[in-house]
Amino acid sequence: MDKVRIIGGTPLKGEIRISGAKNAALKLMCASILSDHALILDNVPRLADIRTTAQLLDSLGIGVKFEAPEGEAGAQRLTLTAGSLNNTVADYDIVRKMRAGILVLGPLLAKYHKARVSLPGGCAIGTRPVDLHLKGLTQLGAEIELESGYIVAAAPQGLVGADVTFPFVSVGATENLMMAATLAKGRTQLFNAAREPEIVDLANCLIAMGAQITGAGTDRIVIEGVDALHAAQHTVMADRIETGTYAMAIAATRGDATLVGALPETLGAAIEAMQAAGVIIDAVPNGMRIRCGALVGTDVMTEPYPGFPTDLQAQMMALMTTAQGASMLTETIFENRFMHVPELSRMGANINLHGRSAMVRGVTRLTGAPVMATDLRASVALVIAGLVAQGETFVNRIYHLDRGYERLDLKLAACGAQIERMAG
Repeated sequence: MDKVRIIGGTPLKGEIRISGAKNAALKLMCASILSDHALILDNVPRLADIRTTAQLLDSLGIGVKFEAPEGEAGAQRLTLTAGSLNNTVADYDIVRKMRAGILVLGPLLAKYHKARVSLPGGCAIGTRPVDLHLKGLTQLGAEIELESGYIVAAAPQGLVGADVTFPFVSVGATENLMMAATLAKGRTQLFNAAREPEIVDLANCLIAMGAQITGAGTDRIVIEGVDALHAAQHTVMADRIETGTYAMAIAATRGDATLVGALPETLGAAIEAMQAAGVIIDAVPNGMRIRCGALVGTDVMTEPYPGFPTDLQAQMMALMTTAQGASMLTETIFENRFMHVPELSRMGANINLHGRSAMVRGVTRLTGAPVMATDLRASVALVIAGLVAQGETFVNRIYHLDRGYERLDLKLAACGAQIERMAG
C-alpha cells in the first residue's frame, strides 16, 4: 500500500492551482441521470471518488467519457449521457466505497420511478444516517423499504411535489431531494435546507439543464417540477476545502504562497478563524495569497455552512499544534471525527480530548514519525503536520488522500516541500 514520505521544515512558497470541487463534482455527475441528453462538466478533478462515481454511472448504462483539455494538466472534461441507461440498481461493491453513492437514489426515482441502491460507505467518521433522504423522498410519494442492505424504492406514478422540512441541516439530503424534485409533478419546497456553495453549484447546473429552482444558498429552496431536462454544459466550482487545506499548510510552515483559482467568498468562517490565528490572507487577481509569521491559538467550532466546515477541522487542528497558547476545537457535525488526534500526538502534539472538544496547547516543534491515516481529512492533517515536523514522517494508508486531493504531493513539491509518494 502506498505511503507518503515527508521531510519537514521547509516553508511553502510559490503557487498552487486549486482543483474543481470533489463535493460538487460527485453530485453534478449524479444529476446526469435526470436527462436523456449529454451533460458536459468541465474542471472535473482527477480523484478516486470521481472514478468510483463514473464506474457507478457506467454500471447503470450511462455513457461516460473523460477528456483532458489542452494545456490543463489536472482538470478534466467529463461528458455523461444517460439516454442509454438500462439499469436502476446501484450495486454494493461500488456504493460501499463512498458516501456520495446514495445521491443516485433521488434522480433514479424521479426519472425512472424506481431504484435499488445499496446503503452507502465512505469515511468512518460517524453514523451519517440516510433517514432524512428516505423520509423526504417518501413525502414526495416514494414507497421505500430496506431489504438486505439495499434501499428499494418505487414511485409508479412518479414523484409529486411537497413541502419538506428537515429536522436538522443535511447537505446530502438537500441535494438528493432537490434533484428528485426537478422532475416531480408540481412545487416542492425544502425548508431548513443546507446552504453550502456546492448546493448552489448543483442548482446552477440543474437550471442550465432546464430545471426551475430558486432559493439555493438560503434555507428555503423552491423547485417547480418540469417534464424533462435537456443537454447542458457546466464548470465545476473551485474546491473550497482544498483551498482551506492548502492555506493551512502554507500557514503551518510559515510560508508565503498564492492559491490560484481559489474562491475566498466560499470560505468566510475558515478565513476568519485563520486570520484570528495570525494568518495574513489577501485577495489577488484570480485567487488569494497566504502568508504567516507567528501563530496564536484560537477557538473553532464546526457548524453547518456558513459556519466553520467540519471538513477543515482536522487541518485546523494540525495548524494549531505549533501556535502560541491554547486552542479549543469543538466538533458538532460528526461524533467520531477526532481519530487523527492519537496520530498527531505521536508527532509531539499536546492535545487533550473532552467529549466533542479538543484542547490543543501549542508546542515549539513537532517531530517526524510514522503515522496512519484514518479518513480523508485526517490524512491531509497528518501531511500538514509532517510538513512542519523536524525530521522524517511517513503517512500510511494514503488511499484516503487519493479520494479527495488531486496530485497533492506534486502540488506541495512545486512549492518547495520535501515530499514523495512511495510504493508500499
